[in-house]
Amino acid sequence: MHSYQFFSRIFISLGYVQCNKIYLAKTFMTLQENTESDLREDFLAGMRFVANSVTVVTTDGKAGISGATVSAFSSVSADPPMVLVCLNADSSTLDKIKENKDFCVNVLPEGAKHIAERFAGFHDAEFPNRFDGIDFTDSKGPSPVISGATAFICQLDESVVSGSHVICLGKVIETHAGNFMPLIYMDRKFKRISDVEG
Repeated sequence: MHSYQFFSRIFISLGYVQCNKIYLAKTFMTLQENTESDLREDFLAGMRFVANSVTVVTTDGKAGISGATVSAFSSVSADPPMVLVCLNADSSTLDKIKENKDFCVNVLPEGAKHIAERFAGFHDAEFPNRFDGIDFTDSKGPSPVISGATAFICQLDESVVSGSHVICLGKVIETHAGNFMPLIYMDRKFKRISDVEG
């Protein structure tokens, strides 16, 4: 065998191996993307069956007034009293909370579905100002407190980016306890709480 034939075969073999490596790498990336996509869908499907109270987070101050419907809300600490809410990183309400340094978490009563939908942006064409016609209660802070809601008036303590959202930690400076059962959201529907018998 001539030397050029020998080296040609080596180069062909090396090219074949390289092509296989590229093919395997692309296949692995596709499988990884599919796995991540499946995990996301499984996660969202699971979260559909996690019941959450429906809250409207409001803020007011030098950056202006704003509000948004939020389901990711939790207590953090009683000593000192602290809560957290999670807002999408693209939220205009989040931008105003960061600048105003205060916010109010309004846990809506069960009869306030229309308020939840309005602050979720469902009726922005009809109500460009989401606060029009909504009743509010006086408080120590500048952020609007929705009448009938259980409200936690907060000063922004810290904001932490996590995935697609930003976690806002708030020091509670005042609490208003509502007189009604809270509105619940689960399985993409608004629901009421009922007692379990037995």
